[in-house]
Amino acid sequence: VQLQASGGGLVQAGGSLRLSCAASGRTFSSYDMGWFRQAPGKEREFVAAISWSGGSTYYADSVKGRFTISRDNAKNTAYLQMNSLKPGDTAVYYCGVRSGGDPGSRWSYSYWGQGTQVTVSS
Repeated sequence: VQLQASGGGLVQAGGSLRLSCAASGRTFSSYDMGWFRQAPGKEREFVAAISWSGGSTYYADSVKGRFTISRDNAKNTAYLQMNSLKPGDTAVYYCGVRSGGDPGSRWSYSYWGQGTQVTVSS
């Protein structure tokens, strides 16, 4: 499976961005998906996850109420809508395919996209 993340950019604090993760190679609708982020000098951290059907979603406490994960299986794409962005949200954002286990653990993911940079200015 191949993943292509896009939609990052530079935005002022309080602004919004929508990230996309386009998948190819296998049946997208069977994947559980997740978004993680990694700031310079820090570990990759969980942001949000969604089940294959979209029926279950999970969020890090730091983004609850501001970010929304969704998916369109007809378009083989997962999304991360990010609102009320803060400078602390600045990071490279990665999408991944979860092979099982804790949706909040990076070790549960077996495939990763290349990442897209999100920079939030104060």
